[in-house]
Amino acid sequence: MSKWECTACGYVYDPAVGDPDNGIKPGTSFESLPDDWTCPQCGVGKDYFRKVED
Repeated sequence: MSKWECTACGYVYDPAVGDPDNGIKPGTSFESLPDDWTCPQCGVGKDYFRKVED
């Protein structure tokens, strides 16, 4: 699964890790995140993220 980077602050969402502090289990793809999920570092929405090329 691809990683996704926040263009506002540089946080990288890694599906292998998830976002356990916000109830997102490891193995959750970016596309499967809830629509109201926000960057855990700066609070922007999913539309501020871009796919990181492997």
